[in-house]
Amino acid sequence: MTAAIEARQLSLQRRDDWSAAHHSVLDRIELSIPEGAVVGLVGRNGAGKSTLIRCLLGLATPDEGESRLLGEPSQALTDSVRERLGYAAQTPDLFPRLNGLEHLQEMAAVYPGVHLPDAVALAARLDLPLARRADALSLGDQQKLAVVLALAHDPDLLLLDEPVASLDPISRRDFMRALFAMRRKAAPRTVLVSSHLLSDLERVVSHVLFLREGRVQLFIEWDEAVEHLRCVPAAEPVAGGLHWSAAQGGQLLVDSRQRPEAAGLAGLGMEDLLEVLNT
Repeated sequence: MTAAIEARQLSLQRRDDWSAAHHSVLDRIELSIPEGAVVGLVGRNGAGKSTLIRCLLGLATPDEGESRLLGEPSQALTDSVRERLGYAAQTPDLFPRLNGLEHLQEMAAVYPGVHLPDAVALAARLDLPLARRADALSLGDQQKLAVVLALAHDPDLLLLDEPVASLDPISRRDFMRALFAMRRKAAPRTVLVSSHLLSDLERVVSHVLFLREGRVQLFIEWDEAVEHLRCVPAAEPVAGGLHWSAAQGGQLLVDSRQRPEAAGLAGLGMEDLLEVLNT
């Protein structure tokens, strides 16, 4: 399948101000996300999720390796590809003195794909007051506006960094449904979304990407993970294990297709996997 997002040996280091030492924020990331996938990007704070998204978008420059979006290098995206991207940062980047409708009108002047009636309908669905200035909105409503703006031009590739952290459960549900709304093209949209609210991700993702300390620990189709990944007790790491943790009482993460004796064990949720992979 054609890859919407690719990364090859993508690495980035950051210098600590207090010690002048360097540490890896991203460490040789290898990734290929197919078109149409909805990928949940999961990891603890400091795992490198936001940095990865920024590198993919060309907003941060890696020290080594490269990434590509929709077939073009992240550091040299053309306008034609940029018009196919949607992005909402963890902290909404809005014009304080403009209201929501004015934000959409400004975006429509730049992106020919903006369809104002659909964007206004989505804002209403999310209970977002478009007549209110951005600096008068709550953080949750600012996040809603950022998402509406990211979706307004019907992007082919959508990258979202903790977009629902300040939303209530009903708004989060409506937001997750909105990821697949406002699609006027035949091809499915590719989505990469990071979130700590794993129960929300479980409902919508086709794939899950676990990061730890800047490294990819696991990238797998979610249905495959639910069906086949299991934890078995083990005294030490053995062949055929995907991950082993002494801190979890000697738990070994295995694929039941390789370890048939694990097939009858209970499946793992996203929170279970995150706990195992981070201990």
